[in-house]
Amino acid sequence: MKKQIFVVALIGAALLAAGPGRAQQPAPNPRDAIPDKMPFDVPYGPPISLERAQAVIGAAVAEAKKRAWKMNFAVVDSGGNLVAFARMDEAQLASIAVSEHKARAAATYRRETKVFENGIQNGNPYLVTLDGVIGSRGGIPLIENGKLIGAIGASGGTGSQDEVCAKAGAELVK
Repeated sequence: MKKQIFVVALIGAALLAAGPGRAQQPAPNPRDAIPDKMPFDVPYGPPISLERAQAVIGAAVAEAKKRAWKMNFAVVDSGGNLVAFARMDEAQLASIAVSEHKARAAATYRRETKVFENGIQNGNPYLVTLDGVIGSRGGIPLIENGKLIGAIGASGGTGSQDEVCAKAGAELVK
């Protein structure tokens, strides 16, 4: 019994001697990395025209109809201003504002809104502090000749359904 107490005391003394200097160091924060180039550095271009915005929405609506999904679609210009909107029959009313929000976030931040969704899911709470961010896929920038001319936002289904339809509309601009 004395031998067991001595061994436990010896182990305890060794742990105390190790002290806090040998404590496990926190993992480095990946957000401390400094990229060589600006991410998502797409220059703003001239605003999308009404005619093109309506064609983008038409392609997105066609994709939604093909799949029997009821959706809302918004297209904004390169400054995030609404150019065109369509609500399919019986599409969810709450998704009207969400589709506009997705389009605006994709245009002003020059990236797909899926980037925000992924970042939030991967534990980056900083993203939710940014004005105008929406952590849901379905906002796609419209890039023509390397310049951002606007963005489309889709809402009414799941995030993946919204994304499929928005991408179908965005394909018209490429």
